Amino acid sequence: MMKEKSRINHKTLYMLVSVLLCTVAMNLVDGVMQPHYFVKSIIKVCLFLIVPIIYFAVNREDRSELKKLFTPRGSDILKALGLGILLYGFILGGYFLLRNTVDFSGIVGKLTADTGVSADNFVFVALYISFVNSFLEEIFFRGFAFISLKKLTSRRFAYIFSALVFAFYHAAMTVGYFHIGIFALTLFGLFVAGFIFNYLNEKSENIYTSWIVHMFANFAINTVGFILFGIL
Repeated sequence: MMKEKSRINHKTLYMLVSVLLCTVAMNLVDGVMQPHYFVKSIIKVCLFLIVPIIYFAVNREDRSELKKLFTPRGSDILKALGLGILLYGFILGGYFLLRNTVDFSGIVGKLTADTGVSADNFVFVALYISFVNSFLEEIFFRGFAFISLKKLTSRRFAYIFSALVFAFYHAAMTVGYFHIGIFALTLFGLFVAGFIFNYLNEKSENIYTSWIVHMFANFAINTVGFILFGIL
């Protein structure tokens, strides 16, 4: 019994420490190193995939749970599509309501200066963000840092931890783009979004429901990007 408890503690410790380290690392990449977007994407792929792979490679008894994360359910997919469409309209509507109040003009220049994203490559960046990047984040923050973690800790702790690190992960990539009040509101919104994504995945027991909603949120943000870059 003591041996099993020790193994569980080691699993939990690995999850917590690795997720925190990866989140801090990505903030350093975004806020300090500021490499080209392609290089940053490679780093993120390595961190967000290798950490869960190591965990499930070592803990073979948990591999059945890994399979569930990638097993979609039709009814949940349809609900997620409906919610995603509503979210797309909400975010885009918010932009049009605020564009005469909040100055978005500096975002384009900062993106180009910091990461090399421009009108010439934004289509490819938008496709990556919408489909690949969102999937990586759902694997890491929802599949690994919530659903898998919840089996080793309390439900409440897993909810809060996953939502917090998801919001913190976005800190360095959003700081400097908005006034401090908007920045704080953005992080709080991401924290709430993390809770909602966790709830969707807890109900479906896979990552596809939150991934679909996440994609539509990115579709909306990328639509704003197309407008700011003068593509639309």
